[in-house]
Amino acid sequence: MVSMLGVVLLMGSSPRPFKNKWIPLFDGKTLNGWKVGEHAETFSVDSGCIIAHGQTAHLFYVGDVHNHDFKDFDFKADVMTRPGSNSGIYIHTQYQESGWPAKGYEVQVNNSHTDWRRTGSLYGVEDVKEVYVKDDVWFVEAVSVRGKHVVIKLNGKTVVDYTEPDNVQRPKGSEGRVLSAGTFALQGHDPNSKVYFKNILVKPVD
Repeated sequence: MVSMLGVVLLMGSSPRPFKNKWIPLFDGKTLNGWKVGEHAETFSVDSGCIIAHGQTAHLFYVGDVHNHDFKDFDFKADVMTRPGSNSGIYIHTQYQESGWPAKGYEVQVNNSHTDWRRTGSLYGVEDVKEVYVKDDVWFVEAVSVRGKHVVIKLNGKTVVDYTEPDNVQRPKGSEGRVLSAGTFALQGHDPNSKVYFKNILVKPVD
């Protein structure tokens, strides 16, 4: 028989049950907590989805969760692309008014665009040529960061497992493509691309 003291000790030794919970970054109805500069009309909300469709623009998370500053985390979103579309999910980035985000990594969203780097690529760093998911079908794109280690999964399948070298040097113009800390951003690539995002969740890892 286990004594009450033993029960207390056992309970005390277990992990905190509410630590590292999945937290939504998108309320399914509005862009509250998100910010876009130039070409803000590229992003809209409909039927519980963020839709990226229009001129090149980027939608940055600037909300209260973890003060929109994430270092080690698990992130996942449901994504659906229309044929010929291109988009991306930026990590460790920061808000900027226009242009391609200079800080952080882009996790590619592209099943059939002319760019050969396919969905799941750590863009320009560890690229995926294979097509693992289909247009017009929802899939889950997940990113995990622990220190210098990045894992990208599509529907639970690991497609990138990358460790950033110490003192990594990037080419001119890509100096910010390193792991540090920051927020997330969704990409509107071009007017011929239409991409849907929903169930955008993060689990900060302290």
